[in-house]
Amino acid sequence: MPSTRYGLFDHFCRDTGNLWSTLPVCYLFDPAPTRDGTGWGGCNLRGIPLSRGREIANLGSILCAAIAIVVSAFFIWRSERKRAAVGRREMQLFLLGYIIVEICEIITIGGFPLGSNVRRAFVAIHIASIVATLWILMLNGVVGYQLLDDGTAVSLGLILVSAAILFIGTGYIALDTGFGWTGYWDSTLTQPNRAYALYTLYQLVPLVFLFVFFCLESFLVLRVLGERKPMLYLFAAALLFAIGQVFQYVISVHICEGTDGKINGGLFETLFTLLAVAVIWLFWSSITEDDWPMPAVAGSGAYS
Repeated sequence: MPSTRYGLFDHFCRDTGNLWSTLPVCYLFDPAPTRDGTGWGGCNLRGIPLSRGREIANLGSILCAAIAIVVSAFFIWRSERKRAAVGRREMQLFLLGYIIVEICEIITIGGFPLGSNVRRAFVAIHIASIVATLWILMLNGVVGYQLLDDGTAVSLGLILVSAAILFIGTGYIALDTGFGWTGYWDSTLTQPNRAYALYTLYQLVPLVFLFVFFCLESFLVLRVLGERKPMLYLFAAALLFAIGQVFQYVISVHICEGTDGKINGGLFETLFTLLAVAVIWLFWSSITEDDWPMPAVAGSGAYS
């Protein structure tokens, strides 16, 4: 028996909601309401009751996700007006991916009254979208170095193809886990829900992508552009994202118990993630609105 908790989801699912967890991956496993519905033994979100015994489990997250969709659409529009900005199309791809994530969030952890099979399918799309979107964000950190001309078919094609590979691979694992097509992942369905592949793809890989993005952009700003002010945006985005994760994984259960199941940390995780995305856009805008000096790179345009 492994001595570490690597790959285990039972405590995460318990602390983010007994039945209606704010982690989409939890809806693939047996204790979730999409399967046996026995729960993980944590604090249960009461939600808003509807007719015929149905309910909306997490209205707060739904509202924040809806706001995130509107704000992201606004940023896409604003990006379009920055025609000379390096990485404009690539940033728009990231924002589009974030919109897809938030649409899935409304359907999955929001608890809309849908069939179990439909919810599990959207959970797979949700998880795959998170991985693919953060991969796109990481590649946005590469775009600023102008190794390839940004906005070209080659640049966008490489991003889309690589993101699609990650999306399909992650989505297949999640779907096969949720629906048991091959039976290969069936051992992960029962507690303590040890799922190495999903744990790596959903919990660790996105953090690696974020870390690489932060390092790439820090080097670009400090060493290439020779500026410090944009780093305030970058640090703020990292801090906001970290606060959201603390609300999700640490404080959530205490908020749920303190409010008698009315809300939990998922609402604040969605809000702070939205704020982090907004600050990332402001960071990108701040380093593309002026004529920053860029070193000459063969076959590349100037960073403007």
